[in-house]
Amino acid sequence: MTHQSLLNDSQSKIELGISACVIGDKVRFDSGHKLSKFVTKELGPFVKFVPVCPEVGTGMPVPRPTIRLISDKERIALVETKDETQDYTDKMLAFSNQKIASLKLKQLCGYVVCAKSPTCGMERVKVYSKGGASKEGVGLYTQQLMQQMPWLPIEEDGRLNDPVLKENFIARLFSLRDFYDCMGDEPTAGKIVAFHSRYKLTLMSHHPQSYKELGKLVATISEYDIDEFYELYRLKLMQALSNRASRKNNSNTLMHIQGYFKKWLSSQEKQELRRVIDEYREGVLPLLSPITLLKHYLTLYPDAYLQQQKFLAPHPQDLRLRYSL
Repeated sequence: MTHQSLLNDSQSKIELGISACVIGDKVRFDSGHKLSKFVTKELGPFVKFVPVCPEVGTGMPVPRPTIRLISDKERIALVETKDETQDYTDKMLAFSNQKIASLKLKQLCGYVVCAKSPTCGMERVKVYSKGGASKEGVGLYTQQLMQQMPWLPIEEDGRLNDPVLKENFIARLFSLRDFYDCMGDEPTAGKIVAFHSRYKLTLMSHHPQSYKELGKLVATISEYDIDEFYELYRLKLMQALSNRASRKNNSNTLMHIQGYFKKWLSSQEKQELRRVIDEYREGVLPLLSPITLLKHYLTLYPDAYLQQQKFLAPHPQDLRLRYSL
């Protein structure tokens, strides 16, 4: 399914879990929200939001007293800031388990959580103790989400302001949706092998070691129960793609692609392509420049293998994610 058909068919939009406040729902402790313009305006046309507010989900009112994480060395607890006897830990864990069980029934492809929240924060959440406060915590709900759905791309709203983190998250989001689309109603060895073939250059650019390891894994697919392999491959794939593609790895991948055109391009064209790739490697040009030139040559000199590679178009161009990479 093409990105355009995804956009045209509302039923086919990518399901994206999200902290309800990030799409503008007034569910925060002060009746406010944390609307993300990127998520709602730019990403919104491509996704179907699955909003969750764990605090409201456990029955907390809006507005409500503030809560925080505390540590007594034995466990992390979720309590009211001004009255630690009001302990919401067990309620939050019960809600998390119930909600995540229902999310597993969906083909959820990613999740955007609210930064610094004691329930939704993904990292650097304050944990208070008698000795002060540390920024080493994870929100209770998000912690369960990460443990129970380890393949799921998860990112914080604030971190999506970083161009590199944003592109990496969106690339994973569309990759997982592509994986589900390719598997259809029933995964097969043939479907997984075909999918993996299209993602070889993507894996090369994100994490060369995982590219090699996943290649070896796919070669042993006949030794596995297909459902077991499906879950293992999905996990390994998404872990590999969580590594951000560096300029070095992208440049090496671009040079690899250049090799497919060596018998077609003139000496001058080869020099020009090499110059553009080198200037991208040096940070002079964005990734879009060599990608655009390679796509041009691909239209002139078609190659079936390259044409199917997701590295060249991992997400809709309308999102303009490679303009600043």
